Amino acid sequence: MVKPTNRPGISRLNDSAQEKKAACGPPKPSGTPNRSRCSIRPYHLRMVAFEQCKRTLHDQSEAHGADSNPAYDFVRRHVGPNERQTKDMLKTLGLQSLDELIDKTVPSAIKFRGTMNIPEALSEHRALKEIEEIAMQNEVWRSYIGLGYNDCIIPTVIQRNLFENPGWYTQYTPYQAELSQGRLESLLNYQTAVSDITGLPYANASLLDEGTAAGEAIAMCFRHTKRPRMFLSDQLHPHVIEVARTRAHGFRSEIEVLPIEKMDFSKKDVAGVIFQYPDTTGNIIDPAGLIARAKEHGTTVICGSDLLALCLLKPPGEMNVDICYGNSQRLGVPLGFGGPHAAFFSCAESFKRDMPGRLVGLTM
Repeated sequence: MVKPTNRPGISRLNDSAQEKKAACGPPKPSGTPNRSRCSIRPYHLRMVAFEQCKRTLHDQSEAHGADSNPAYDFVRRHVGPNERQTKDMLKTLGLQSLDELIDKTVPSAIKFRGTMNIPEALSEHRALKEIEEIAMQNEVWRSYIGLGYNDCIIPTVIQRNLFENPGWYTQYTPYQAELSQGRLESLLNYQTAVSDITGLPYANASLLDEGTAAGEAIAMCFRHTKRPRMFLSDQLHPHVIEVARTRAHGFRSEIEVLPIEKMDFSKKDVAGVIFQYPDTTGNIIDPAGLIARAKEHGTTVICGSDLLALCLLKPPGEMNVDICYGNSQRLGVPLGFGGPHAAFFSCAESFKRDMPGRLVGLTM
């Protein structure tokens, strides 16, 4: 065998492996009973090779600098100090061992000197059982947080055969239209349902969440009207108000949060108004007066709503609302500890060219 003499690190590694191989002798056949310790040596040899590699790279780095050996630099940054480096650091500190370092670092008053009472390991089944028993001690109370998130009753037959069945939406990316007919059809059905429920002609294939959808609606208002102010009802969800303020800051525009009855549109400098229907406390208001006042002065009207509530309430589109948004979680998606949940978004004819997100349509 020809040794790679021009690469001393590999040569040393090869010599070490050959020495270990000679020490262990010829391998025993795999079927031989009572296999000797030397016949099961691959893992040991791999560890020897790994340590030899680290040592070689370290020596080369010290001789030529870390920049000349990217492989060592990677090992150094991700594997941590080797035994030689540890000894050098201890020597610099004037210490003999890591135990001595701990003794001089950790105050004796807080040092634990007893024996750790660690129980024996459990099987996976038993460990899960004990965790479940601990969790059952929690007291689960009714949540009144809400804010657009509501628990849903999902029949098992729907969950298993629709939500958990990938055959309905296929596994391909939706940006390859010819390969994702199932997903595209599902999105088209979703858009159609949102359009029907909100009473507005255009709906997109969803946005990130309700707050983001409100932010996009505000951006549409500023682009559409070029006015500097925005009115927000004080009965919007708090997280929606915060996102709206952040988004308006980018437009260098003013956000005013106030009761609906105190909104004054007479100066014609308000780009849009957002109200919640039903509001964040669950109250259902009659927004007809607000919408009429806003429209009289050319202000865009935006409604944050609930798809399930709109199945019983008058749709925003029938009340002359321009944009409607909300949380799609109401369509039967489990709460999932608050997310992630998509937002629905629909708008009137005059805003169709400004609507964000993706639209799925039919080729006629």
